[in-house]
Amino acid sequence: MSTDAPTLITSRDNALLKDLRRLAQDSGAHRRQGRVWVEGEHLCGAALARGWRPALGVFSASFWPLAPAAIAQAAARNIVVADPLMKGISELPSPAPLAFVLDLPNAPALQADVPTVVLDRVQDAGNVGSILRSAAAFGFAQVVAIKGTALLWSPKVLRAGMGAHFGLRLVEALSVDELAALQVPLLITSSHDGELLHRARLPWPCAWVLGHEGQGVDASLAARAAMALRIGQPGGEESLNVAAAAAICLHASAAAVDRAP
Repeated sequence: MSTDAPTLITSRDNALLKDLRRLAQDSGAHRRQGRVWVEGEHLCGAALARGWRPALGVFSASFWPLAPAAIAQAAARNIVVADPLMKGISELPSPAPLAFVLDLPNAPALQADVPTVVLDRVQDAGNVGSILRSAAAFGFAQVVAIKGTALLWSPKVLRAGMGAHFGLRLVEALSVDELAALQVPLLITSSHDGELLHRARLPWPCAWVLGHEGQGVDASLAARAAMALRIGQPGGEESLNVAAAAAICLHASAAAVDRAP
């Protein structure tokens, strides 16, 4: 917990400011720097609630005197940035006046027996973040990203995840073959084939596999699935957005657990 006076930054050419700008705007900068940019009071509060300690707190000059003590004293070190420069760090149209920099956690190993969501080349950052939110909400402790999926710790995915990252086990850049280590049944969705989801007896724990927005689940991965399921769509739409389908499927699993004797 920092009790020292913050460092004031007023120069656009400050080296730390340049690093923070890359971290906030470049989807791969977190890998190079080994840390992540978490922007806004909601995300910062979510990280603190899960026990994360920020390495750095970043505040606009106008917000610093108003910052809640729990936020202002959370980081090991704080900087205060002139308001125009603070706006230049973020890529958001309306940047937040505070942010944390968190050390990127060590990559965890795949856990074989926990409820899991597998992302098979899901590329849209908004979809990935939304799926992480659903996973956290419905009791899926682990999210596994196959190579080709949007980077889970990128700024856009972090914003879309709305704090879900901090309560999940996130395993990235796996190959399809490495999923063989999972000891829970794989479930996949299909637009037209398989048993109707609302009539199925779903296993628990399980691993839901969610595929590429256009191509769906890889054929070699689908061949390993214990169940193929389809979501009833009486309105006749051809398919659902992958994040919407994920929310329906993960909720169905959670509801099935609640109904179990």
